[in-house]
Amino acid sequence: MDSFISWIGGKKLLRKKLLQQFPDDYTRYVEVFGGAAWILFAEERKVELEVYNDVNGELVNLYRCVKYHPEAVQKELEFTLMSREMFFDARNQIEVRGMTDIQRAARFYMLIKESFGNDLRSFGCHGKNLEGSIEYITDISRRLNKVVIENQDFEKILRTYDRPGTLFYLDPPYYDAEHYYPDRFNPDDHIRLRDALKEIKGKFLLSYNDCHEIRELYTGFNKIETDRMNNLTAKTTNKRYKELIIKNY
Repeated sequence: MDSFISWIGGKKLLRKKLLQQFPDDYTRYVEVFGGAAWILFAEERKVELEVYNDVNGELVNLYRCVKYHPEAVQKELEFTLMSREMFFDARNQIEVRGMTDIQRAARFYMLIKESFGNDLRSFGCHGKNLEGSIEYITDISRRLNKVVIENQDFEKILRTYDRPGTLFYLDPPYYDAEHYYPDRFNPDDHIRLRDALKEIKGKFLLSYNDCHEIRELYTGFNKIETDRMNNLTAKTTNKRYKELIIKNY
C-alpha cells in the first residue's frame, strides 16, 4: 500500500530497489527515520515486531492519532477544502496551546497535504482529492495496528531495539542537504550515525545521496549504486539523482 502523506526525502521512487535488498532472516523491523514510511507501508511483514520512529513530534503525533483514533481525525478533517484561507488558519492554529492531540494532528495533516512541496509553509495552488485522502486514513490505521510508534533520537532507537535478528532501515537527511529537512540534523550527526551503526548486532540498510563524503564515511560497508528521478531541489540540473544503498550484510 502507499503512504498517506508525502514527506521530504520520501522513498516512493526507490522502494522497489530497497525492498530487493532486504534480507530473508530478520524478526524485527525498525524504521529509524520514519518520515512518510513508504518502505513500511510497501509490505506487511510477518515479523514479531515493527517499529516506526521519527524525531519530529508533530509527525509522530499524527501517526499515533491515525493509529488509535482514525475516526476522530477524519471527523476533525470533515469539510476540509483545498483552501488558502484554511491552510493559513491551520498554520496559525497549530501553534496555539490547549489544542487536543487530534486537533493538532488534523491541522498538521492539512499542512502536509496542502503545502507546496510539503514545506508546511506555502500554500500549494493545485487541486487534490482530499475526500479520498481522508477516507484512506482508515486503511492506514489498520496497517499501523501492531506497529510501535516512537519519537526518539536515532541512537536511542538503535540501542533499544538492537538484536541479532533486527533489521534497521535508515533514511537520514542527506549529506549537504540537511537544510531542506524540517528537523535539525547537523553535519556531525552523520558521523554519530556511522559510529552507532558500527556497533549494532543486527543488520542495517541505509539510503544516502551518492557523494564522496558518504563513500568515505562508510568505507568497508557494502554499497549498491542506484538512481531515481530528481524530485529534490539540488545543486545540479541532472534529471537523475544518484543514490547509495549501504548495508552491513
